[in-house]
Amino acid sequence: MSQYSKKGKGWRYDFTLNGTRYTEAWFKTKQEARKAEMARKEEITRPRQETAIPTDIKFLKLVNARLDYVKNHKSERHYREYVYMVKRWVKQWGNLKCSQISSRMVDDFLSQRNTVSAHAANKDIRYLKAVFNHAGKMKIAQIENPVKGIEPFPENKHLKYIPNKEDIKKVIDVAENQDDKDYIITIKDTMARVGEINRLKWDDVMLDKKYLVLYTRKKKGGGLTPRIVHMTRRLYDVLQNRFEKRDASKPWVFWHRYWSRKEQCWMDGPYEDRKGLMKSLCKKAEVKYFRYHPLRHYGASVLDHARVPIGSIQKILGHEKRTTTELYIQSINEADIAAMEIYESIG
Repeated sequence: MSQYSKKGKGWRYDFTLNGTRYTEAWFKTKQEARKAEMARKEEITRPRQETAIPTDIKFLKLVNARLDYVKNHKSERHYREYVYMVKRWVKQWGNLKCSQISSRMVDDFLSQRNTVSAHAANKDIRYLKAVFNHAGKMKIAQIENPVKGIEPFPENKHLKYIPNKEDIKKVIDVAENQDDKDYIITIKDTMARVGEINRLKWDDVMLDKKYLVLYTRKKKGGGLTPRIVHMTRRLYDVLQNRFEKRDASKPWVFWHRYWSRKEQCWMDGPYEDRKGLMKSLCKKAEVKYFRYHPLRHYGASVLDHARVPIGSIQKILGHEKRTTTELYIQSINEADIAAMEIYESIG
């Protein structure tokens, strides 16, 4: 079905032609959605020389085009972040054409976002710029970017909170579900991104050689890039136990059953995110709330404190640049301590 409705919003067309997805929303009736779909198909199949690049389009259409691109070329997390921000943008300008959105309007919106935090406002600036730049890059429309020239807000930098060993153990211990325990231990002992563990399949787990292969999209170009991470003894025991009890019909190491709104049925598949899990476990363990990503910082700091070469830490974390790895390390090393002791003795 290429046209479908969503309660409270309207009708949408969604079809794929020659491997490319096309979609637009929200129409008041199914008939309007069908007519718009037919017009879009005619536009696509028309000889290229007859198709002129429009000088203006609806902002909602531009946003949907960018979302489709991000979904196909970027990481799942990046796509979710876009969707989260798009909902706010559409409330502001969803019924407008791009030419009707002025720099002043964008600046007013960003000033409101700055009351939340400068970091939040600056993120909107980056992503909005990308949306309008996408129009010209993909020849969707020739429009002026109203975000061009808007300067980012000054941000106050803070050290990221990194849980200690004791608090991490408390969180794992209070997890009553073995699946939840295994999930957190796997993230901790691989120092992996959540998305990498969510997409982990049994084909990528080499129990006989005691390593696993993780794939990430956080690379230039958006393609999945593999890296090998060797198992700790604890992780080997976890994965070995899960392998013996696995459902052979499911390829994923961690999966769940969920209700698909689009398909209107129960489906099995990998997790996308598990925000509520850490929030409830931290509360139950009576420790300061932290999510999964700080476990990567924790692991990097532990290895740095043990004098593991930063090149090895960089490889484990899957960073392209050494400078990124350095941002993950917040431990005070012995050289720093010695330097301050020298200063104290002299001063």
